Amino acid sequence: MSKTKVLIAGAGPTGLTLALWLTRLGVPVRIFDKATGPGETSRDGARSTVRHGLNIGFPGGTYEQAFYVADVKGTGNVTRNGMDTTISSYGFAIVMPVRQSGSLRLIGIVPKAHEADETISFEAIRADIERETGVTVNEVNWFSTYRVHHRVAERFRAGRVFLVGDAGHIHSPAGGQGMNTGMGDAVNLAWKLGAVAQGRADPRLLDSYEPERIAFAHKLIESTDKVFRFITNRSRLVGLFRRYVMPKVMNIGLHTSFGSRAFFGVISQTAIQYRAGPISSGVAGKVSGGDRLPYVTGAGGDNFEPLRSLDWQVHVYGEVNCDFRAMLAPTGVAVHAFAWTDAAVKAGLQRDAAYLVRPDGHVALASPVQEAAAFQRYLAGLAIRPRTAERAPYRVPGTMHSLA
Repeated sequence: MSKTKVLIAGAGPTGLTLALWLTRLGVPVRIFDKATGPGETSRDGARSTVRHGLNIGFPGGTYEQAFYVADVKGTGNVTRNGMDTTISSYGFAIVMPVRQSGSLRLIGIVPKAHEADETISFEAIRADIERETGVTVNEVNWFSTYRVHHRVAERFRAGRVFLVGDAGHIHSPAGGQGMNTGMGDAVNLAWKLGAVAQGRADPRLLDSYEPERIAFAHKLIESTDKVFRFITNRSRLVGLFRRYVMPKVMNIGLHTSFGSRAFFGVISQTAIQYRAGPISSGVAGKVSGGDRLPYVTGAGGDNFEPLRSLDWQVHVYGEVNCDFRAMLAPTGVAVHAFAWTDAAVKAGLQRDAAYLVRPDGHVALASPVQEAAAFQRYLAGLAIRPRTAERAPYRVPGTMHSLA
């Protein structure tokens, strides 16, 4: 414990992602969890001892619909290596395999006739479940019902304590974004926490965690709320649209290049941007500070390969000015040059522009010209020192002490 820099409460996907990133960055961590092993059941995390202990409000609400979740042994025409979603006039249901061989997880809405029951049993709604999922259930390993919340914590930070994952936000399962969002929180916090813990950045860098992630949490809650209310609406007209029209619209949209890219960007969360964040600055081409670095492939590989270093770096697509490279050398930030190609054009990058990329792959500073002083000021403003930089201090002419 004497070497522990970070204490992580909860060994779920979010906590483990945070621990893995910090460990790779060389920051000692300790995780504690009340469970003795991996969870075998769904847990959509409304209670947080840490949040309650800090007296942080958790405003929002609870949907009126009750949900069921069951792990069963059964047969049916289901995808064994993926997820099946059934949309009907009744609502929706999800079928997906779980880690036990031959076991399926069924998730859906409790029929209206039973949602007010004091105790809801599997047998009471078996017929509805089998009809909506297309699964004939032979054995029930686990069954539970629950209600879905949509809430965002009033703040994600209290001094040296940070809320990540379900402790900070919970929402409907529409879009399957819960786990992705928690992992996104963890990645955003990890590189900042690691840099500050190791003395490679001013503690003010941590101030950017809350505004970046809480803004996305609110946006996510709003979007999933609209989708959820639509797919659970029991209006006959909406139900008919959902059953007969919606699948056709989705099928057409997902089979166009624009539609498939947009859908992938939302579901994978690669479309997340922090343009309004406190450590985002500049624009070059169609890429702004705060945007995720566009993925570009070329004859020599792709521009994401250098990101494996989990370190600050500068990208130039075109020719690197020798003076620009030389002036950045004392900062320890690596400068990567990539050939100017049609792929770079399509990605929205600007030829010979310079992009300062954060350890999480988002652009921190986008500059249409290779002006070393702007990059020096940015780095000095937060006392950023890359992991590969020498420990000797360096002086920057005209150093700014604030990004404001």
